Amino acid sequence: MNQYTLIEAGHGHAFHLATGERVRIGLPEGPQVADMFAFALPDLKEYLSTEHTRSCAQRLTPVVGEAFYSNRRRPMLAFEEDNSPGTHDLLLSACDQVRYTLLGHPGPHRSCVANLVEALAALGLKPPQIPSPVNVFEKVAIGIDGSLVIEPPLAARGDSVMLRALMDLVLVISACPMDIVPTNGPDLRPKAIFVERSDAPVA
Repeated sequence: MNQYTLIEAGHGHAFHLATGERVRIGLPEGPQVADMFAFALPDLKEYLSTEHTRSCAQRLTPVVGEAFYSNRRRPMLAFEEDNSPGTHDLLLSACDQVRYTLLGHPGPHRSCVANLVEALAALGLKPPQIPSPVNVFEKVAIGIDGSLVIEPPLAARGDSVMLRALMDLVLVISACPMDIVPTNGPDLRPKAIFVERSDAPVA
């Protein structure tokens, strides 16, 4: 039976995934980045690592048929479907309060780091460290001079990706709250994310 969760704009949610379980991450409202973190169970010191994924896949961006790897170079999540333009980011860190302060917003602001910590706390867990996320649907242009420019996502309402857990893990999805640069679209408006989980197929 499928389980559907709507993550409010600017917030996050954590899920226990068993080996073989599938999860669809999608856009019910429009362009929006989903910061994705994953931690192995029972040892959270093993976590999804963007740098190890780049190294193992030998790519800057993930494609269907490949996997997202842990900091121990073990495949954690298989990338099974991409019903979007296929633009995702493995380079940028999660937004945090310092990021917003540097952008001219020194007051309290929701962030993907805070969402990660809050979502794990709801399960009685604490991240051993803050890894860089897979920024699903994010578009980061790389200039010929090596510069990075955040551009509005190409993904639109109804687009989604599907992943399959290759080990027991905790998956955290943050509907990125960025509203200063066009991470979540030219309207600078964070939007909701949906997560649909399906049980592992019976052998």
